Amino acid sequence: MSSTALDKATGFAQPPYDVLALRQDFPILDREVHGKPLVYLDNAATSQTPQQVIDVFSAYYSRYNANIHRGLHTLADEATAAFEGTRQRVKAFLNAEDPRQIIFTRGTTEAINLVVQSWGRTNLNAGDEVLISLLEHHSNIVPWQLLAAERGFTIKVIPVDESGALDMQAYRELLSERTKLVAVNHVSNALGTINPVKEMAALAHQQGALILVDGAQATPHQTVDVQDIDADFYAFSGHKVYGPTGVGVLYGKKALLETMPPWQGGGEMIKTVSFDAGTTFASIPHKFEAGTPAIAEVIALGRALEWLDGVGVAAIGEWENVLLKHATQAVSSIDGLRILGTAPNKAGVLSFVVDGAHAQDIGLLIDQLGVAIRTGHHCAQPLLHHFGVDATCRASFAAYNTLDEVDTFVAALNRVIGMVR
Repeated sequence: MSSTALDKATGFAQPPYDVLALRQDFPILDREVHGKPLVYLDNAATSQTPQQVIDVFSAYYSRYNANIHRGLHTLADEATAAFEGTRQRVKAFLNAEDPRQIIFTRGTTEAINLVVQSWGRTNLNAGDEVLISLLEHHSNIVPWQLLAAERGFTIKVIPVDESGALDMQAYRELLSERTKLVAVNHVSNALGTINPVKEMAALAHQQGALILVDGAQATPHQTVDVQDIDADFYAFSGHKVYGPTGVGVLYGKKALLETMPPWQGGGEMIKTVSFDAGTTFASIPHKFEAGTPAIAEVIALGRALEWLDGVGVAAIGEWENVLLKHATQAVSSIDGLRILGTAPNKAGVLSFVVDGAHAQDIGLLIDQLGVAIRTGHHCAQPLLHHFGVDATCRASFAAYNTLDEVDTFVAALNRVIGMVR
């Protein structure tokens, strides 16, 4: 892919791929909302899905719908091959060492809960400490709180500065011999802050602690190399990477996964079951994949990652940065608008509040103009309360968004603000 360039005739940046051609892969982008062309800027919640991924469901259910791994017939073989093919693709996508390190879950939330209930329940006790950041999504806060209440360990919070960047000096000071795990997101869903997870991993490991990285907001926008990061655990969701809902991934270092106990029991995750001798468990990854999985969704995730690789994750992130810069400059001139999250290293998330206007009112009214943004606390209440607000408006960008859409959003925002003030 060529780098984003500035068109000398128009003065606008040109993307490193053909955005208009790419948009043809997304049938939903052709629809109208309230009689207006849809401008979809809620990608940090869920990205839209290309036709190539949608087609997977029709193909699976019409041609090779069968349970996987245990069947000997043709349909079962085909379904198993497609399912395990996704595991190989995720291995390559994350640069994992071994496909057995890839565990399929229902999403990032379940992946984190797996670590909490398996590794955490086994290894955390009174006197231990888990460090999480103020930037975390509730899915990387609440599971630890639930286990801490039961096991008696302490949760400590890494603060942020006024720009929304992590206070790395405070992080260094919080780390100690009592720290057993650092659980931190790679990219903040509420502010877009990109955290220095490689540096954080190195510092954690110096203290003998592990690191879990919530990669839900990173994987759609930048190349992720779990070996380079030296992550002990890394999680992401299918519906953020142009795939389906209901499927996600947990990567873990092999030695850790092999020592962790199962967190759910049932079929598939066993080697033998006996009333007399008890149960022995399957090897990884199947030890953590009890029951019939979301087979079509996993296969569709593989197709989404294939699509994403074809466009180029780095190229997408490069274009989203152009969109973010253009949007940031445009809204900065709006009287009474305050942007939350101005860290120098950001992904394509623009979160803001407007004096005299409630975020929910803005969201409802701008929808009437065909523009979809997210409003609320974004499952990050501690972070928003730190900045003195209960809710923000959030526009977030994806591969298929255009500069014209940003301009439409800004014009609609100006119109709506004039209505609610």
